[in-house]
Amino acid sequence: MQLVFIFGQVAAGKLTVARELAELTGLGVFHNHLVVDAVGAVFPFGSEPFVRLRETFWLQVIGEAAHAGASLIFTFAPEPTVDRAFPGRVRDIVAEAGGSTLFVALDVAPGEQERRLVSADRTAFGKMTSVPLLHSLRAEFARCLAEMPPADLTIDATRTTPRDAALKIRGAMSA
Repeated sequence: MQLVFIFGQVAAGKLTVARELAELTGLGVFHNHLVVDAVGAVFPFGSEPFVRLRETFWLQVIGEAAHAGASLIFTFAPEPTVDRAFPGRVRDIVAEAGGSTLFVALDVAPGEQERRLVSADRTAFGKMTSVPLLHSLRAEFARCLAEMPPADLTIDATRTTPRDAALKIRGAMSA
């Protein structure tokens, strides 16, 4: 089992690249907003039950996939309400089941990030669409990114098409 853990800033193109990679590999996409939206329907974002249940669901799904030998693509945006040890726990759960984790960082230039932030497709998952909010949180997001495990692969999502990014990731995956 291999977990492709795609992470990056808001509007870096994580889901778009994950979908391209899924098309190339046949792997399932476990988009972080699936759980965020489900838990957020009941509890306010950032509340104790929200944070606890979100992480529990993420870990349960990834752990079940690892034990079933089902390789998977997971998208993740590091932010202050996520325990900074979460990525390491994911890696450990996958490793305990005999799998491996490929950490893929998507970088995006600030101007491109702001352009993408206001695109209509972001509203489908209740994603952030406010440029002023992004500006107010940018330093916190950067700190959270700096606390991630070292990336096995870093892709400039400003200059690389989603398809080319997916091809690079597929090339870095274990056989």
